[in-house]
Amino acid sequence: MELRTLRAFVEVVRQGGFSQAAKVVFATQPTISKAVKQLEEELGVPVLDRIGHKSMLTAAGEIVYRRALAMLAERDDLIAELADLRGLKTGTLRLGLPPLGASTLFAPLFAIYRARYPGIEIRLTEQGSKRLEEIVLAGEVELAASLLPTADDFDFQPVRCEPLMAVMSTQHPLAGQRTTGIAALAASPFILFEQGFALNKVLLEACERNGFSPTVAARSGQIDFIVELVAARLGVAFLPQTIAALRRTSAVSLVQLDEPHTQWHMALVWRRGGYLSRAARAWVDLTREVYGAAPDGTGAAPRLPHPPAG
Repeated sequence: MELRTLRAFVEVVRQGGFSQAAKVVFATQPTISKAVKQLEEELGVPVLDRIGHKSMLTAAGEIVYRRALAMLAERDDLIAELADLRGLKTGTLRLGLPPLGASTLFAPLFAIYRARYPGIEIRLTEQGSKRLEEIVLAGEVELAASLLPTADDFDFQPVRCEPLMAVMSTQHPLAGQRTTGIAALAASPFILFEQGFALNKVLLEACERNGFSPTVAARSGQIDFIVELVAARLGVAFLPQTIAALRRTSAVSLVQLDEPHTQWHMALVWRRGGYLSRAARAWVDLTREVYGAAPDGTGAAPRLPHPPAG
């Protein structure tokens, strides 16, 4: 059984079809189809149930998929551990960051890391936190930023915890208030992020606890566009306090969301029990150095060290 065959199968499942999987692994669709067929012949069982243009996992396929993820992750761990024999003079940091908060929290760390370890190549993957957790478990990246609480599959280093702000038009009835509960916004359309953003889950679970399901007016992965939609009075959006403050305009009002379990608690996560390369451990150490735990455990303000001279 070849690992590239397992990789093709995993991507068909994750991407929802052969065409998208082919794009991800830089192969043709017939090549991906042949790889999956070869896997089924080798195992003697069908792994996919093809219904029209869709492919669903069979019972056997679910087992193969779960095992394939573990095998591919072990392969990446092996490569990383062997690379560590060369120390931090060369190597690769495989890091996943979400669009929401990455520039504010992690951009300052890149210059410091590059100055300390100039020979390390940084391969950055940008996705929503939910998707990033999936590719951490698959071993495609070693570290990713995601929201707490997270599954027991991960270890984590807290980065920042702050309240969410309801971003609303200045014409909204609640504009100008200092705080609001989410139930008070039940009649307002919501502007959410695209699928794959962990913040959506936080908000929708809060709505469910308050007995309503919000009307979703729009979804986007672009923060500035979301704020423009709010200014156009399309609905209410939600952003972490720091990020919302940077997008404040004369057309929108920021009201703190006073709702249990809705804090934006960003953390750096990695696969529990998985091998972390020296390059990845160095990034974790730098994150801890800059965002050390505050006395209340919520994450302190950044303490940026100076990069070494030269």
